[in-house]
Amino acid sequence: MSTENPLIEKLLIANRGEIAVRIINACRDMGILSVAVYADDDISSLHVELADEAWGLPGSTAKDTYLSIPAIIDVATKSKATMVHPGYGFLSERAEFAQAVIDAGLKWVGPSPDAIEKLGDKIEARKIAASVGAPLVHGTQDPLNNADEALDFAKKFGLPIAIKAAFGGGGRGLKVVWKLEDVKELYDSAVREAKAAFGRGECFVEQYLDQPRHVEAQVIADKKGNVVVLGTRDCSLQRRNQKLIEEAPAPFLSDEIYQEILTSAKNICQAAHYVGAGTVEYLLSKDGKLSFLEVNTRLQVEHPVTEETAKVDLVVEQIRVALGHELSIKETPKSESHAIEFRINAEDPGRGFIPAFGTLSLFDAPSGNGVRIDTGVRTGSLVSSHFDSLMAKLIVTGPTREIAIARAKRALKQFKIEGVATVLDFHRAVLNEADFTDEFKVHTRWIENDFKQDLKATKRSIPNHQPAMLLSYIEIDGKLHRLGLPAGMFAQSTAAINSQVEQQQMQETQPEHLLAPINGVISAWKVQHDEHVEEGQVVAIMEAMKMEVQVLAHQAGQIQLIAAQGETCQADQVIANIQLK
Repeated sequence: MSTENPLIEKLLIANRGEIAVRIINACRDMGILSVAVYADDDISSLHVELADEAWGLPGSTAKDTYLSIPAIIDVATKSKATMVHPGYGFLSERAEFAQAVIDAGLKWVGPSPDAIEKLGDKIEARKIAASVGAPLVHGTQDPLNNADEALDFAKKFGLPIAIKAAFGGGGRGLKVVWKLEDVKELYDSAVREAKAAFGRGECFVEQYLDQPRHVEAQVIADKKGNVVVLGTRDCSLQRRNQKLIEEAPAPFLSDEIYQEILTSAKNICQAAHYVGAGTVEYLLSKDGKLSFLEVNTRLQVEHPVTEETAKVDLVVEQIRVALGHELSIKETPKSESHAIEFRINAEDPGRGFIPAFGTLSLFDAPSGNGVRIDTGVRTGSLVSSHFDSLMAKLIVTGPTREIAIARAKRALKQFKIEGVATVLDFHRAVLNEADFTDEFKVHTRWIENDFKQDLKATKRSIPNHQPAMLLSYIEIDGKLHRLGLPAGMFAQSTAAINSQVEQQQMQETQPEHLLAPINGVISAWKVQHDEHVEEGQVVAIMEAMKMEVQVLAHQAGQIQLIAAQGETCQADQVIANIQLK
């Protein structure tokens, strides 16, 4: 137990899932009490059980719960919390949330609202990066007013270009344009995604480096002015601009590039008067051109690989900094090991990584030398359709990259998950690819362009058993109490639901059926009923997790719309028919 802070602190975690569990564990290590918050679907979640207290945020959607600043501040007041940690995602990069925490008299575990504002605005971040001489590709200095300005930029500097949400992150509000005729459609899509995910639609544009690696530097800074770069990571293996596999240190970097990353990352954070944990991200082209990308003013999902190689507990350091202590490390450590993280998402690689939701009938994680599991789920957990598909992270460490890969193969073979589709088969397949293991030719579009293995789609199944008891919960002053109810009380309604699902699953797919590619909402039909469409034409836009997915016509013909705009659909649901002529 830490003796640096004699007063008992109580830290509220404004998040859920595995990162909430991760922060709870750090609190336990430091002798700090933890307070969890939860949406309706998360009432029986692991982070709720493990925290010292758990308070409900009435509602089921992110907007009503984990994105509600008033609701979280209210719980912090009621629970008598003294600190707030935002985790990642949700409100973690919202300056107004940091300010609200501070205004409530609480300690904020993160950078100042001013630093979040400056570096969270990608345009302002570019200006700071330019002021310290960081490497940069051409880009606009101010937000675009319309799609025509993006088109003018593309004509001047050439394709491809990247249209980016100025206040975005995690791949949301980011569109890469390869054809001039697609500029307007993708600009409009980026603006819509940005508004949905971040509440602001401003976008800018910059040159897009074709087939780049995604490399980054982990930074930690205290209130005394100490700024330390803890090392590099490679996060090039992505789908839909969201990371799947990360490793540290970033392999196969020249000494020159490595030093340029360390120096510029430190200079950017010093110029912004940064405090806390943050990540400075770069793109590295195949011809060795390095360009600053953005600063993430929060803890990253992939922080464990840096912890394993730098031998630093980043969450503990974040909390220590918030309490006014100096960093426990003052210079970049020499890494003597290699770590690889595999995000264990509930997604179906055989169906284009569409999200999968449901109850885990089995979650059996691996163990052994060099294996770490950061998880927010277990057997019986619900993977909710309202939130991100990340269930857990497998982190494997070895004295060399080769040994880490060997251990990863062993661990992934042992990993067993049933009840929802997962990316486990994809991870296993990647470790047999020469591009990853031998010469490292991986880039940010490698999955779409170069990964050729045919992964089978996961069949959906219905459990053929019913529990003896159904558990319900009641919360009293932050403490949850379980209530057991006989499952037979709901036998008829449960049987009716299962029968309905079975009928949907037995429906045979016909050649004319256009199927929903994901679980999500049809936010827009781009064609009219009975209109003629061409194969590959964008006929609809679906939205899930605040990201837009284009629905493409699978064949040419006359389209009859079945699902209505605004309707929530399941993956593989028939949403239209396209009749051949």
